[in-house]
Amino acid sequence: MLNNTSTNMIFKHEFFETTSVTDFLLKIKENPPEGYPDKTIPDTYTDKPFLPTFQERKDYFLNYCLMNPAKFTIKGYYYELVRLYKNKGPVYISAIKSALDYINERYDCSDFVMLGIIRLLYQFKDNQLLDSIIIEYAENTLLQFKYWPDEPGIDSMCTWTENHQIMFLSNEYLAGQYFPDTIFNNSGMTGMQKMEHARKRILQWLELRFKTGFSEWLSHIYYDEDITALVNIVDFCNDLIISKKAEIVLNCLLYDIALNSFKGCFSSTHGRSYANEKRSALCESTIDTAKLLFGMGIFSNADNMSAVTLAISTKYRMPKVLYNVACDTPEEIINKQRMGLKLNELKKWGLSINNPDDVMVLLSLEAYTHPKTINATMKLFDTFNWWENNFFSMFKSKRNFLSIARRIKMLPVIAKIFEKDITRNTREEVNIYTYKTPDYMLSCAQDYRKGYGGDQQHIWQATLGPEAVCFTTHPGSYENTSTGYWVGSGTLPRVAQIKNLVIAIYKISTMPGLYKTNKLFFTHAWFPANKFDTIHEQNGWAFAQKGNAYIALYSQYPYRWNTASSEKNELITDGKENIWICQMGDRATDGSFDSFISSMLRTKVYFRKLKVHIISPSLGNISFGWTDPLKHNGKSIDLSNYKRYENPYSSADFPPDEIAITCNDSWLKLDFERGICKADTFV
Repeated sequence: MLNNTSTNMIFKHEFFETTSVTDFLLKIKENPPEGYPDKTIPDTYTDKPFLPTFQERKDYFLNYCLMNPAKFTIKGYYYELVRLYKNKGPVYISAIKSALDYINERYDCSDFVMLGIIRLLYQFKDNQLLDSIIIEYAENTLLQFKYWPDEPGIDSMCTWTENHQIMFLSNEYLAGQYFPDTIFNNSGMTGMQKMEHARKRILQWLELRFKTGFSEWLSHIYYDEDITALVNIVDFCNDLIISKKAEIVLNCLLYDIALNSFKGCFSSTHGRSYANEKRSALCESTIDTAKLLFGMGIFSNADNMSAVTLAISTKYRMPKVLYNVACDTPEEIINKQRMGLKLNELKKWGLSINNPDDVMVLLSLEAYTHPKTINATMKLFDTFNWWENNFFSMFKSKRNFLSIARRIKMLPVIAKIFEKDITRNTREEVNIYTYKTPDYMLSCAQDYRKGYGGDQQHIWQATLGPEAVCFTTHPGSYENTSTGYWVGSGTLPRVAQIKNLVIAIYKISTMPGLYKTNKLFFTHAWFPANKFDTIHEQNGWAFAQKGNAYIALYSQYPYRWNTASSEKNELITDGKENIWICQMGDRATDGSFDSFISSMLRTKVYFRKLKVHIISPSLGNISFGWTDPLKHNGKSIDLSNYKRYENPYSSADFPPDEIAITCNDSWLKLDFERGICKADTFV
């Protein structure tokens, strides 16, 4: 064991802005053992449940893992947990050791990696395929790790976003439970003290997720992390209150995926997303999990740890109703739901900017520089020495200016002036609208933070297949960064949706920013011609067909194809202002593709600056503007204050007392306060 003395070590590494979680790699130094798989065997995408029972899908997936080598990404070594679960070696011990090295170096995303180490120690400590040396190394790693920013040590780990918080907290609690009477090297706390340190924060995180959903709404990237942390709690936490409430929230999260997925593709609006995952569902972090749980998707072996965790879980079983919701294919489904909280309603949620723990909760919304929170954030910078955290290098470079502004009490005023630029990370309350038919899905965040700078928010998307997708953005730069070409937004649009129609209005800000000043004055659409079966252009419309699904895209000002690209996949409209219109159709409703085109060409579209009036043969009269309400056949449509859930399967208030879900005679009841999680049957 390590010496039980507190340390204040410095971990300074080369820092980069990730473009995907797969950017993070383990440094595996030794070659695989003899008999280890030497090449990846690709799986195939399926748009229908490929096996009828969870046990069959689980067996298929576990065998798939056994046949494939661990990748060098930080989640790749999770396949070694499958070999331990199945007692079928050889196990790539060097991959596990490299994962422990990664944690001990306190690289960013060490908490991702530690989730698997926690499971290894709880579930496989006595497995004959592991030797005592690797177990001792794993246990020492738990004892020396930094679990919360109030512990000693300088590093550049991200501990504050929504997904990171539950990972760090679950790791801390379960590590403390594993070593209840041992002193942890870095903090000087006993395991029991670690458990107490994490317990209140875990329960608060869980309560807010049940009541308000996720600020990183419908993230096909970070739900993978949330799932893994929650399953660890369900499987290993001895506190029945915590474990039951974690199970309740896990079911809510999987319900989110089931509601907002199309044939295994979690291709909805997202609170956080990256470019590759937007453009192709085949590399989503959740698509392996979708194929395991719902039977549709692909085992991508790219960036997923929740599928392994769920497949080898000792206690969690998914309610059958969630499978039924994911596989249900009526003529149409409308799902409306609200997620997140508003910073001007902190008292409603029992939060105060004067409480450092509550400020950490607000940072889970990434509200670092909001006028209401910036002073409190700066106090945390001092308390936790985040001035040395490379995530906040921009703040360090302006430390003198910030100190003066704090001293003269002008910091909130400055933050207010530049709010639309410097709060681009902030994820406040969102109202989500998703429309599905058996052939396509259209999803958006209704009227979300128009005119603000964007980060990794994905505001709307049309999905006809895993790679046959369409969306628009205003790119913040040409780079593939958080505000970059296909990831985030220079300026967020005002978007509204009615059934199969989306309108996205752009008004690009020209105001100089402290974080980013817009220099690109065009909007663009991802419209990958080679991923559709057919495309057709006429009278300013771009049409496409994929199977039985159709899409029509229209720009207020003339678009052009980006001829600089080697592939025909991008439409560009120049100008600081623009309105994009997208309408979907399918064979069952609209007849042939030619008939759909003819119908859309009869659509009358009238623009007046940042206003649009549409007379649609299928939907009637629709009007919308940058400041005007959405109207449908003369009636104003509310784009806010949605329920927690409102769809054919459930209706729950915001915040809910209970969430009751029914589909095909299966049911699930969730009551967080009373810790009730009851279902008629499980997969």
